[in-house]
Amino acid sequence: MTALERPKKTALLVAQRIVEDINARGNQVGDRLPPEKAMLEDYDVGRGTLRESLRFLELQGVITLKPGPSGGPIVQQPDSSALATSLSLLLQFQQAPFQTVIETRAALEPHMARLAAQRMSEQDVAKLFEIVELERQNLDDHAGFLSQTRRFHTTVAEGSGNLIFAALFNALFDILDGAAVGIEYPPKQRRLTVDIQSQIATAISEHDADRAEELMATQMQALAAYTQKNYAKVLAAPVMWKM
Repeated sequence: MTALERPKKTALLVAQRIVEDINARGNQVGDRLPPEKAMLEDYDVGRGTLRESLRFLELQGVITLKPGPSGGPIVQQPDSSALATSLSLLLQFQQAPFQTVIETRAALEPHMARLAAQRMSEQDVAKLFEIVELERQNLDDHAGFLSQTRRFHTTVAEGSGNLIFAALFNALFDILDGAAVGIEYPPKQRRLTVDIQSQIATAISEHDADRAEELMATQMQALAAYTQKNYAKVLAAPVMWKM
């Protein structure tokens, strides 16, 4: 039997059943799962196996384990952090450089903008313009500006209506956090970013998919050129997994 054919560990199979039961019961974020005694009986496993299953689900962001007599597993909403962790580990062991992340964003984001122009709600479009205005207000605050820029791209990703795009974008942004790798954007670069994102928001609001895609591709090309010119060594460095 090869490694690919090896059966899943019992703890992983139980974790899968727990997730299936969460969905079947219609549990919502904040709901408490059944007590340990009931889960041991339901899944017919030992305490060690059950706890390993729960720890795995906690690492994936599916639950949080609240200590104490009134505690136990509480349902959570998984986010991009688990995906970012998995991707970071994969990239690190393959010795992939940060440039890989930039290239992936450049390939994905123009199409996300196209879909957003076709699918984004009026409420989310209004949110885009609000974010652009906050970017203008934070031109002199590098950290604040980066925070709003991420919100802009996240809103476009979520507005694409494609959950995989949204999750993957957030994971990529988690990996390539400009502050973490030392990338900074001077005032001129920030103003250019605001200008083109304002145009992207307008194109999306007008449901002009071609224009939105073109503008986002232009921004991604500008990002790639700027980082390659000023941070070539950073981009050439291998991705490292960080908690």
